[in-house]
Amino acid sequence: MKTAVIYYSYEGNSTLIAEIIKTAAKVDVFEIKTTDTKIRNGFAKIAWGVLQVMLKKKPALQDLSVDIASYDLIIFGTPVWAGSPAPAVVSFLDKKKISGKKLALFCCHGGGMGNVFDKLKALLPGNTFMEEIDFKYPAKEKDTGGLKQKIDEWLKRLSN
Repeated sequence: MKTAVIYYSYEGNSTLIAEIIKTAAKVDVFEIKTTDTKIRNGFAKIAWGVLQVMLKKKPALQDLSVDIASYDLIIFGTPVWAGSPAPAVVSFLDKKKISGKKLALFCCHGGGMGNVFDKLKALLPGNTFMEEIDFKYPAKEKDTGGLKQKIDEWLKRLSN
């Protein structure tokens, strides 16, 4: 099954998960990037992120050439922003109409997923959802062995 991982990462958490998946499953990986490259920290980051979600902002994205039709399974990854997918993911999904695909979802969060998976599914009607998995601050893991094991088990469920 030809598989792609498409993800957005603000602080590197989703990147870490995407790279572990890439190594474990030998899949293609595509990173969604915004044209706004300003890094925000602390309270400013939180306030900015919540405001983006609440105002339903769809940020401008850098070009991402991915032929969705050529993949059997697409794994989408997002950080959780105010209980929702990151606005960059929403913007990507708004531009790419994806249907008739097998999808799997992962999210990275700092303590709560909110309704991120339900919201992602609502943005992706007409698809078959295989599996979901969440990770709490994966980039802060001292030993990535536990992450790799969790991902390996998840990937096995996806392949069944």
